[in-house]
Amino acid sequence: MKTLTQTQFASAESALWLSARVLERVRFECLFQAGPRERVIAALRGYQNLDGGFGQGIEPDFRGPVSQPLGVDFAFKVLEEIQTPDPAIIESALRFLTRVTAADGGLPNVLANVAEYPRAPWWVAPTEIRGCLLPTAPIAGLLLAWKVEHPWLDAAVAYCWPAIDTLMQRAKTATERFPRIQVAYEARATLPFLDHAPDRARAERVAKALHESLTNAGMISLEPNPAAEASLPLDLAAHPNTLARRWFDDTVIERHLDALIDSQEKDGGWGVPWLIWTPVTSFEWRGISTLERLKTLRAYGRLER
Repeated sequence: MKTLTQTQFASAESALWLSARVLERVRFECLFQAGPRERVIAALRGYQNLDGGFGQGIEPDFRGPVSQPLGVDFAFKVLEEIQTPDPAIIESALRFLTRVTAADGGLPNVLANVAEYPRAPWWVAPTEIRGCLLPTAPIAGLLLAWKVEHPWLDAAVAYCWPAIDTLMQRAKTATERFPRIQVAYEARATLPFLDHAPDRARAERVAKALHESLTNAGMISLEPNPAAEASLPLDLAAHPNTLARRWFDDTVIERHLDALIDSQEKDGGWGVPWLIWTPVTSFEWRGISTLERLKTLRAYGRLER
């Protein structure tokens, strides 16, 4: 069993200081150096717009200033990471989410105004406004974890259950690369919802069915070098205290943790497997990826003490 040595950890830290955003720098300080949570909150507020949503490039592949559901998703995950569900941020974000929710109760993957700004090729303005699990499920999941009570959440929960059923059907019929990638990403997005849904029996039953569906469709790779449309075990179970961790035996997880350590790059950071479509996103995503890899290795006890 490999561990990330202190020298390798120091190299990762150096990579963060070299090129990461301020947000990832203060997240790192909070998580690994006992830095104040207030600095993370302050950094997040720089991305929150007057409408309560999050934009300003918080999700690196959308460069525009305007709020997007995926921006809220990113911000909420940071709040969860530092265990500080700031009420003011959440209340403001819910005002935005309520305003942009589709008639089916779900959040659109992106809003039409993305067309006005620089963005990755996959940030495509919708031809019709409808919900998508990609932003809806993780946002709903964290609000459930935080015991938030709000009409928006009630509608989102009602949307997510049948949408997951539909997703499993889509996994059976998705044969082309990009539909498969979309299904894979939506499947990952459902996991925080299933981890925190109050109906635990239903959540465990659906999680098991989702695992079977993704496996049968070849969308999970047990090998460290998957096809682009396949998810790795640590993509799905970045922390051991999740339903998805039950999907993999210890041998598989240990092999992927070893591979994760081996994939650290020369400058100490970790990259991302998707297209870098404009230079600045390489630096921003590498900072995010490096921090996420360190979090996973620590969660599984793979950092040298």
